[in-house]
Amino acid sequence: MPLAQLITPQQLAEQLDSPKLVILDCRFALEDLDYGQRSYAEGHIAGAHFADLERDLSGKVVKGVTGRHPLPEPQRLVDRLREWGVDNDSQVVLYDDGPGAFAARAWWLLAWLGKRDGVSILDGGLKAWHAAHLPLSLDPAPKREGTFSGEPDMHLSIDAEQLAKTLKKPELTLIDARGLPRFRGEVEPIDPVAGHIPGAQCAAFTDNIGADGRFLPADQLKKRFDEKLAGRAPEQLVAYCGSGVTACHNLFALALAGYPLGKLYAGSWSEWINDPQHGVATGD
Repeated sequence: MPLAQLITPQQLAEQLDSPKLVILDCRFALEDLDYGQRSYAEGHIAGAHFADLERDLSGKVVKGVTGRHPLPEPQRLVDRLREWGVDNDSQVVLYDDGPGAFAARAWWLLAWLGKRDGVSILDGGLKAWHAAHLPLSLDPAPKREGTFSGEPDMHLSIDAEQLAKTLKKPELTLIDARGLPRFRGEVEPIDPVAGHIPGAQCAAFTDNIGADGRFLPADQLKKRFDEKLAGRAPEQLVAYCGSGVTACHNLFALALAGYPLGKLYAGSWSEWINDPQHGVATGD
């Protein structure tokens, strides 16, 4: 079974009564931290549990040390997944408003903990669900204790020290999921330093999505990332962004295109710039 899977609104609607189905609502907004919880309370796909980016899908921020969304403590996340009813053989569906950045973060975390099959992202997110004229629910998610067990795969992530030692290696492909103006250092609306990690290429995660808000076909995604890899081994690819969230969208898109899973620099730009000895580049 492919590592990255998409599910359409119609397909999900037909599976809502499946006892193996667990749905996670991953809606979030950086500019309104209560947006996700509030939106969930106003209506969600029937049976969905709410997974908050900062409370559930991230760890504790240490100012001046970590990035804005460090990885969660593994056992705490395993416990949370069990609270949501996740078993090792569950069919997990993840969604946000679209284009899937927060859902992709949850997808990557599940892969990191060893759940590599039975996990799908709702293609187009809740916007596509609405466009299909499918209903929302106000009912609370069913309570059932799951039995999921997982251990983090440390081969899927890289820290700042490891990345700094790798930057000059010719086999490295380093991609930045932020938009081109932030990559170039022309604007920086969030972090105190503008620019990008030296040697990185801009690979804006929004370019994984078509005009309809859904992921591009696999052949188009493959062409996109072939150009970034330029013949280098995809296993040596490292993805980052501002805080380790939208980078997961690129890793999901790479997997959709048939590539093996690259590494996530979870600390990303917001962690990298905490160390004044780390290089900073601007422009292309």
